[in-house]
Amino acid sequence: MTSPENLERVLPEIGRDLFDVLVIRTDFSDDEAWNTVVAELQRPWGPSGEFAAAVQLVDAPAWSGASPDEVLAAMVDEDLVVVFLADRNTMKSPTRALLALSTLWEDVSGLDPVYYQELIESPEPREFRAVPAAVHGVQVDLALGNVNFAECAGGGASTEPDQVLRPI
Repeated sequence: MTSPENLERVLPEIGRDLFDVLVIRTDFSDDEAWNTVVAELQRPWGPSGEFAAAVQLVDAPAWSGASPDEVLAAMVDEDLVVVFLADRNTMKSPTRALLALSTLWEDVSGLDPVYYQELIESPEPREFRAVPAAVHGVQVDLALGNVNFAECAGGGASTEPDQVLRPI
């Protein structure tokens, strides 16, 4: 049997719509928790549940234990601005909050402080947590340009006591 470490971490060719939520499972410790996450992701969403859920799930053992950096390194879809991870924290959390990762985030540690001091002192956030019921709204808002990733992370998630974004 091939162990997850020996499998190649490649994202499948997914016929994604701009508004499809991409969720990659990186923790395989609790199938019941994963099934709960999937069921929540597949529920209609919106203020009155008027929108059908559009979710692309990557549930492949090769992704077991993948770090956010490893996931971002595999991203090839230039239109994708956010990817959601069902990681260990997701499976252990009572809210099943997914890790939202910006695919546009840049490491600012190597920038020249003479020119980029403000960006170095206050870098854009790379990630935040969101309950499954909130991810569709995040995806649509980011895809339409209604908000940017920093506004999602700072405007919604950071105002909650547990730092987890919930639907409005």
